[in-house]
Amino acid sequence: MRVYVGFDDTDTIDADRGTGKLARWFEQELPEGCFLWGVVRQQLLVDPAIPYTSHNSSACAVIEIPDPSLVQTLIDRGIQHIGKHFIPGSDPGLCIAAEGNGTLSHLISFGKLCATTIVTQKAALQAATGVHLSGHGGTNDGIIGAAAGVGLTASGWSGRFIEFKKLRDFPELVRVAELERAGIVVVSVDRDAPVPGPDDMVDTKGWLRPGLWGARPALPVTAAEKNLWHALA
Repeated sequence: MRVYVGFDDTDTIDADRGTGKLARWFEQELPEGCFLWGVVRQQLLVDPAIPYTSHNSSACAVIEIPDPSLVQTLIDRGIQHIGKHFIPGSDPGLCIAAEGNGTLSHLISFGKLCATTIVTQKAALQAATGVHLSGHGGTNDGIIGAAAGVGLTASGWSGRFIEFKKLRDFPELVRVAELERAGIVVVSVDRDAPVPGPDDMVDTKGWLRPGLWGARPALPVTAAEKNLWHALA
């Protein structure tokens, strides 16, 4: 079973770590038998009327669990994780929802709304009826981004991966076949969209961050020269 664990607003502008790093660290807290599929960063609306730390983004860890009974354990450990790592002065929020929960459709709609519109805590709580949503300090405004992060990630068509199969361990130049063996599909976005060959090289420019397309990691590339592609973004 797949479980979405959304975190938001756990840092401050001068902090040495952000919400994305806190979400990636959650892998260390997983119960036995569970594993981290990936962590996706979601971009929400940037507007002067919205208080945010730097970019108004949230992060969602996607966890595979062997038994539905472990959802409560993830909730307990998620709360403890925030308590251990959040930065004083922030407004942390936590949202946890399992696939198959009917509420996910409401969270998906809510997430899309948060990407384009100013929303309230009340709207977040209404969208999250039936799943876990909790605030853990300050104004508790982080519940908005946490719920939106879960919804947008569950949609399968939003955000970029900040963790997936040890992204930071890939070399700057990597073969298409290596990426696809890791589960990252390489997609040409050139006008004629030729198919990258398995032995072609991708120049990641030292920053490999696939997008979440069709519920899987996808790396958009454009042709640089014969058998060489440049990763976008």
